[in-house]
Amino acid sequence: MKELLENLKTVAIIGCSANKYRTSYHIANYLKENGIRIFPINPNYEEVLGVKCLSSLDEIPEEITIDVVDIFRDSSHTADMVRKIIEWSEKTGRKPVIWTQLDVSSDEAKSLAEDAGFTYIENECMMVQHERVTA
Repeated sequence: MKELLENLKTVAIIGCSANKYRTSYHIANYLKENGIRIFPINPNYEEVLGVKCLSSLDEIPEEITIDVVDIFRDSSHTADMVRKIIEWSEKTGRKPVIWTQLDVSSDEAKSLAEDAGFTYIENECMMVQHERVTA
């Protein structure tokens, strides 16, 4: 995890919110302020933190390498999100780390990711871990 966070350049954030009271907003803001390019994924917003919001991973330009897909959805949706990441990966050949925030993971999501050969980080706050590693 240390090497990943020290070299982190791009993060797609599924469920990123434009609501400044939501955790996903704070973490996206932290990442952006620390020079990490964010790709907010949420069909409910036009933009988050001045960045165009995408409705799905499929809208990420093919020349962009995504280091991590960070999931901010209720755990009941995480397995479906992992399925979408796997489908996107099969179409694009990209295989980012799948990161689930605190209490977002599920056993099914973890099994799906690991069976498909993804690195899967669960129940960790990316901001806390990034601050710890880069401080």
